[in-house]
Amino acid sequence: MSTTIQYEPDVVLIGAGIMSATLGMFLKELMPEVKIDIYERLDVAAAESSDAWNNAGTGHSAFCELNYTPELSNGSIDTAKAVKIAEWFEVSKQFWAYLVEKNRITNPEDFVRSIPHMSFVWGEENVEYLRKRFEALQKFPIFKGMEFSTDKKTIESWMPLVMEGRDEKQPIAATNMKIGTDVNFGELTRDMFAWLSQQEGVNIHYGHDVKSMRRSGLGNGKWKLKIKNLETGDKFRQYTKFIFIGAGGGSLHLLEKADIPEGNGFGGFPVSGQWLKCVNEEVIKKHHAKVYGKASVGAPPMSVPHIDTRMINGKRELLFGPYAGFSTKFLKHGSYFDLPTSIKANNIGPMLAAGYHNMSLTKYLIEQVTQSKEDRLEALREYLPDAKMEDWVLETAGQRVQVIKKDEEKGGKLEFGTEVINSADGSLAVLLGASPGASTAVSIMLDLMARCFPEEVASAEWQAKLKEMIPSYGQSLNNNEELLKEVREHSEKMLGLESLDEK
Repeated sequence: MSTTIQYEPDVVLIGAGIMSATLGMFLKELMPEVKIDIYERLDVAAAESSDAWNNAGTGHSAFCELNYTPELSNGSIDTAKAVKIAEWFEVSKQFWAYLVEKNRITNPEDFVRSIPHMSFVWGEENVEYLRKRFEALQKFPIFKGMEFSTDKKTIESWMPLVMEGRDEKQPIAATNMKIGTDVNFGELTRDMFAWLSQQEGVNIHYGHDVKSMRRSGLGNGKWKLKIKNLETGDKFRQYTKFIFIGAGGGSLHLLEKADIPEGNGFGGFPVSGQWLKCVNEEVIKKHHAKVYGKASVGAPPMSVPHIDTRMINGKRELLFGPYAGFSTKFLKHGSYFDLPTSIKANNIGPMLAAGYHNMSLTKYLIEQVTQSKEDRLEALREYLPDAKMEDWVLETAGQRVQVIKKDEEKGGKLEFGTEVINSADGSLAVLLGASPGASTAVSIMLDLMARCFPEEVASAEWQAKLKEMIPSYGQSLNNNEELLKEVREHSEKMLGLESLDEK
């Protein structure tokens, strides 16, 4: 094995997923001369969480995901998270529309399509919850156009497959948001990397593993990385001013290797998933929506059940799930030692405390892991009463690592969102966590740049460029209905959003 010192890029991105792709696009637009190196362990981009089979594929806009609108103890609906996520997704659409308009991406239909987002519940208590949720969301312009119904004929027109064979006496309710989307984040990621790979100063290295990173020790604020070429076995060193770790489940280990004080106390809890995939074309044709229900008590957000029309590799698919599971791997292509080797002196306390306070999650995962084929069919039949097992096959979905962090009251808590951690000097940033993840990647990266490039973001040049890329930048869409209408119409036009039936 030889050890060489590579040339010095300005930026190193670790992990070839949606987050690194989004940040790479931003930085190249804002600083055309920037030199970027991207390192990915696998031999292709977007093979882990960003791949279409490994995530929900929903443009998470909070139109249908009930876990974003919990019912509070006083009976009211908490809409804060839903409103924030809905705004963030509109920001993502604006950025993607800009990329299409500037020919950075040429075939938007490959990664985004219109499809209704629906919520569906049964039982009197859940019907009342959905009614209150609908009424609460009507206060916000961003949810304008949502429909609510308890009428079986109306609901049957929205989701005929869900209504086939259903008990006529069962109280049901549904909401329908026609401007929902289906997003193939794997295609979008690969499209962005395809453009980046053609730009001067950008180098993408597949089959390369970052083994360690630390301050250079030269007093210049730079980082020294040790990288291994997995094909040849060669190792080399590289220096850089800025590192972003967007390696999905692999990010926690790299954060620990960076050894920054801001990373102390962070741990991870892995949750795996499986889909039931429909193999009967006649059944697939009967459904055209993303229909989300309510999660079981103790279930993590990635396990909110949904019956989901998808477009994957140009083919219409129908999935149900995901069924949650447990594995000590942090990545689908990871190691069973990922979890035990992530436990350190500075995070064992928060991890044990989080485990103690989340016994319902542990119980839920044990039940999911021990499910039989009949158990899965029973869960499916809650949504599709006439479902037959021969029409469905089990597929492995992605691996997620939920964030565990310090908590003053409980000692440690389990977070189900995303967490950006950066060094005090802004030279290193790490993204941990999962849902809503990919759908809000643009807003997450805007926040990251504000933390790590504060002077540049505040400059007139960057402000003007950011507003060109995202017309609503710095403004609240919920407080400006006219602006919301304007940016939505432009995004939909540039992205060519239309239904699958019209395609």
